[in-house]
Amino acid sequence: QVRLVESGGGLVQAGGSLRLSCVASGNIFRINAMGWYRQAPEKQRELVAIFTELRSTNYADSVKGRFAISRDNAKNTVYLQMNALNPDDTGIYYCYADINTHFARSNYWGQGTQVTVSS
Repeated sequence: QVRLVESGGGLVQAGGSLRLSCVASGNIFRINAMGWYRQAPEKQRELVAIFTELRSTNYADSVKGRFAISRDNAKNTVYLQMNALNPDDTGIYYCYADINTHFARSNYWGQGTQVTVSS
């Protein structure tokens, strides 16, 4: 069983910063990809930033230059540093991981953490 747990969301004023963390735990053999998606009210879930299977990083155009994804492989943890936040960044941020356990390869999601940016 694999579990992703996010932390670090909250309420911040426009122009402010937040740092999200996501820890993967359980029967992990290999993490193939890991990153962040978000879902704003009445909108579809979208990619924010991710470490891909090829170990490159992808960012949504809307966050390039403002957000930075980083990781600590020893801790199975990814971080999302979010700077210059604006109200359009408001939403639930979900951690995502593509993980091989010793039995299978599957996609996993965290429970989500709310980020609210006030104008």
